[in-house]
Amino acid sequence: MTVWVEIDLCDGCGICVRACPYEAMEIKDGKSLVLDRCTSCGACIDACRQTAILNDFEPRKIPDFTGWKGVWVFSEQRDGKLSRVSLELLGKARELAQKLGHEVSAVLPGWEVSGLCGELIKHGADNVFLAEHPDLKYYDTIAYASVLEKMIKKYRPNIFLMGATPLGRDLAPRASRRVCTGLTADCTELEIDPEEGILLQTRPAFGGNIMATIVNRYSRPQMATVRPGVMEIVFDRTREGKVISWKIDVPEKALRTEIIEFFREERNKVNLSEAKVIVAGGRGVESAAGFDMLRELARVMGGEVAGTRVTVEEGWIPAENQVGQTGQSVRPDIYVACGISGAVQHRAGMINSRYVIAINKDPGAPIFKVADWGIVGDLHEMVPEMIRQLKMGGASPKEPAGV
Repeated sequence: MTVWVEIDLCDGCGICVRACPYEAMEIKDGKSLVLDRCTSCGACIDACRQTAILNDFEPRKIPDFTGWKGVWVFSEQRDGKLSRVSLELLGKARELAQKLGHEVSAVLPGWEVSGLCGELIKHGADNVFLAEHPDLKYYDTIAYASVLEKMIKKYRPNIFLMGATPLGRDLAPRASRRVCTGLTADCTELEIDPEEGILLQTRPAFGGNIMATIVNRYSRPQMATVRPGVMEIVFDRTREGKVISWKIDVPEKALRTEIIEFFREERNKVNLSEAKVIVAGGRGVESAAGFDMLRELARVMGGEVAGTRVTVEEGWIPAENQVGQTGQSVRPDIYVACGISGAVQHRAGMINSRYVIAINKDPGAPIFKVADWGIVGDLHEMVPEMIRQLKMGGASPKEPAGV
């Protein structure tokens, strides 16, 4: 693209010089001049009030996507049990589909998994594309990607959502590359633009310092992976839907590995996304020993312990207990934030909590902006008192206590 100045229109105001991020504009003899270091970014064109700066750029035409309809959700399952994020996505898919006037479809590959179809329908699917084959019993990247490629090319969905799980993060880029479309990873919010009717995909960027909203105007389907724990599950036992059996033939070349035996390592990993009560600590906890009282508070409230990124980096709690943009996203009934300042990166992971209780010595801490109840004070004094009063009230360790 070439950029030039129409001398007769230029009034030499200098706005373009200030707008140029590359110092590629200057004023000479009272008129703007484009220098050799210009990168054709267009900042000067947008800034010019006299429309004196022109270019030969031809806007890219948006293809006609009227034939692409439906909001699809990849239904991840293991050992005949659906992942929670797949059910969360079906609820969000219903919301998106209603705004577009489209249907919601679940894609279910595997072997002997037909019994899951009814559950998918009750959680929001109008259709379930069932792809059963012995070679799909265990997840294989190439085999699964081959199935999705054929389905997408035949049925042409408008939107395709997958969970940002280890499996989803492996499969989604493979599938998107095969159908020549874009992919937005680790989304925390999805909306339909009311004017263009396209999917607005919001995710953290630049290390979680900003939230970027990404759109895909030039290819379909609009694909995104979504972090677990962000969306809300919906359930309607009266819902009815249709199961579409997809007869597939997995190419031999797609099966590059053979699974001889399957072992699962037992780990004590905490699934914070399903916790009803979470007691979280930040820098104000001050040490690993400080988390002992948070664990006691979590115990009497029937909850789990979590922390911010700094507490993980300091080695006070395991990485799997981190909440935030680079950790887990949670939506408990009660979230107790102890000594947490409330940086945007952490708030993004717990903002969907039903009730937030914040304890911080700083009355101006950002966490109080999202808290339902705030306690200004030293957590090392407040938490033991909360524990004492909850125990006096007979709180059960099996059931969340009232607050």
